[in-house]
Amino acid sequence: MNISNDTSWEYNSAAKMNAQKLAFAPFAFQTAKVCRDTGILSFIETNNSEGTELKKIAEKVNLTVYSVKVLLDICESIDLVEKKEGRYFLTKTGYFLINDTITKINMDFVNDVCYQGMFHLEEAIKENKPAGLKVLGKWKTLYEGLSEFPEKVKKSWLNFDHFYSDRVFSKAMHIVFKNNPKNILDVGGNTGKWAVECAKFSKDAHITIMDLPGQLKQAKKNINKYDFKERISYYAADLLDKKTTFPENNDIIWMSQFLDCFSDDQIITILLKAAAVMKENTKLYILELFTDKQKFEEAKFCLEMTSLYFTCMANGNSKMYNSNEMITCIEKAGLTVIEDLPVGISHTLFICKKK
Repeated sequence: MNISNDTSWEYNSAAKMNAQKLAFAPFAFQTAKVCRDTGILSFIETNNSEGTELKKIAEKVNLTVYSVKVLLDICESIDLVEKKEGRYFLTKTGYFLINDTITKINMDFVNDVCYQGMFHLEEAIKENKPAGLKVLGKWKTLYEGLSEFPEKVKKSWLNFDHFYSDRVFSKAMHIVFKNNPKNILDVGGNTGKWAVECAKFSKDAHITIMDLPGQLKQAKKNINKYDFKERISYYAADLLDKKTTFPENNDIIWMSQFLDCFSDDQIITILLKAAAVMKENTKLYILELFTDKQKFEEAKFCLEMTSLYFTCMANGNSKMYNSNEMITCIEKAGLTVIEDLPVGISHTLFICKKK
């Protein structure tokens, strides 16, 4: 289509407004966050039946009338509040911004982990390196520095990561332990939450966590709160190191929200290493959030936006995958998916074996 020759493109109010929203998107984001964090929106909500006057809002949050007014002018434009007869009311969008758990977690993650780094997105796209990571520290990938993050940044990252995984762990347990596996290899075990859940679920299972040394240090700290020293062990490894091999004699190899941290070629390499130690009865479980498997539009949107976190902040070469892309990698590694199971609202569990 030649847009320049199509008169219907000359002026479209809705389209132009959307373009302006993008141009000023950082302003809108920071306004929304300030109004959330200062309690402006919460105070308006508590009086939503009658509405709230500007002066009362300013007094409540201990800000000047000017400060609150300039913020609420923007909030009207981005549909967080509406003004009627001099009083402010919270909209449905405003309600979700301050009350919806995943919205709050996403906003903190974007602000604390990604916001400043995203200024370097073009550099990251051109070089396929996490160019934005330098605002947090001097590491090749985010995972190398995760254990050293400032507490606020680490908390926002962990809340984001765990929100998506923790909800489905209990649902996955009955699937994983259907045939009473005795040895489970948890690849990319992160803080050790999955290993702990497995140890709680089955007294007969031994779990080995395979991860970077810094991650294992954090996992040990968390797991030491429990009496699982005899049933949870640790295997320090850099999965991208060519010399790295997987420990053997596993009934199950578990990878939860792990493979999306790598490029296609890296995924295949990792899966080849897993396949090398898999026996006839060994199963590989891959739990992921696939963009094409989402029931809700907002879930798909969030996952696609998260891809830019990987591009700019995490490693520079991975993303949130669709299921067909992952299956292609699985097949190239000499494995095949024998079960494709929905778990919870958004997750998919692939159970794989050697061809």
